[in-house]
Amino acid sequence: MIIDSHQHFWNYQPERDTWITDDMLVIRRDFLPEDLAPELDRNDVAASIAVQASQSEDETQFLLDLAAGNDRICGVVGWVDLQSERLHDRLQTWRRHKKLRGFRHVAQAEPDDRFLVREQFVGGVRALAEFGFTYDILIYPRQLPATIGLVERCAGQRFVLDHIAKPLIKTGEIDDWSHNIRTLASSGDVYCKLSGMVTEHDWRTWQPRDFDRYLDVVFEAFGPERLMFGSDWPVCLVAATYAQVKQIAVDYTQRNAPNFLNAVMGENAARFYGVKIRD
Repeated sequence: MIIDSHQHFWNYQPERDTWITDDMLVIRRDFLPEDLAPELDRNDVAASIAVQASQSEDETQFLLDLAAGNDRICGVVGWVDLQSERLHDRLQTWRRHKKLRGFRHVAQAEPDDRFLVREQFVGGVRALAEFGFTYDILIYPRQLPATIGLVERCAGQRFVLDHIAKPLIKTGEIDDWSHNIRTLASSGDVYCKLSGMVTEHDWRTWQPRDFDRYLDVVFEAFGPERLMFGSDWPVCLVAATYAQVKQIAVDYTQRNAPNFLNAVMGENAARFYGVKIRD
């Protein structure tokens, strides 16, 4: 049973969604569950985890409203101010929503590469464990050292690294990223999403095997028991179809860890986020 561990929904707002630049016109519109459903059907995907794209609690509620009564949205990763003095009260409120499985902060947009190890932010991430929430790590490779520091300071917190930390695939750089990935993966509390790779390459000329050397690293570092397929739909559409993105994960896993195909394509995500899929 396939679970897409990473996709987004939004009602496009130009003043808010400034990250959708002129070269991304294909995603400069609304994307809602009725748009995703045909892709899930065509690709035999049972359900998905909807992940925040905007930094507000309104976004969290928006995703939960979409998930209510929709069995194909099996979990939500929302946003909360992890540096707020009212964080404990907010988490107490959010824990009432069974489909809310965790939170994410768009750390890649922070100008301070050490943002993730600021004392107040670390304290906020530590608070998540008390409520059973996961934390999705969204960073660029230069922020991996701080990410390692965050994980070291939050023993017992469950983390998942989004988009394999966005290595510089387009330029072929790999050494520093590879070293830091291996260090990060040494903590058993960190999983990794096989997602977001096509958008880090040349959008028009990429080939499926171009990602092998990066996948080699994460499969060796995390092991197939801590990896999960994610489409990053609809962002992936700037460079690839949903089917193409899925096939990259399927083909690599079939070649290199065939006994773990079901785990990578769904079971690991279900275990990490603690979700169940109705037959």
